[in-house]
Amino acid sequence: MPALVQNLGTGRRKTAVARVFLRPGGGKITINQRPMEQYFPSEAARSMVRQPLLATETADKFDVLINTNGGGVNGQAGAIRLGIARALCEFNLELRGKLKSLGMLTRDPRQHERKKYGQKGARKRFQFSKR
Repeated sequence: MPALVQNLGTGRRKTAVARVFLRPGGGKITINQRPMEQYFPSEAARSMVRQPLLATETADKFDVLINTNGGGVNGQAGAIRLGIARALCEFNLELRGKLKSLGMLTRDPRQHERKKYGQKGARKRFQFSKR
């Protein structure tokens, strides 16, 4: 039995984590054992997931298997995008320049800011009264 050829990429965004496996195939994208159209109902999230594959013109060369957890819809889509970009770099290092120039290899550092004690939220304050 031949060894399974696959490339692994890990992506993170906010609190979402995505493990991406690129396998030679026909362009099927599966997220948590569900087709992408079923997992992401919004077209914006679906297009974000497809971005690295379309930028490198490899959309029909790979089957993408994704395990993701944590965060919300947009966080998971961002994590998947980074994971696919990293897996593509592992597959072919020549794609790195194209992906880097489009900003797909940069981990978005923005995180949720915690609520502060004695206040309404992270930044919101109670109204100040001088008298």
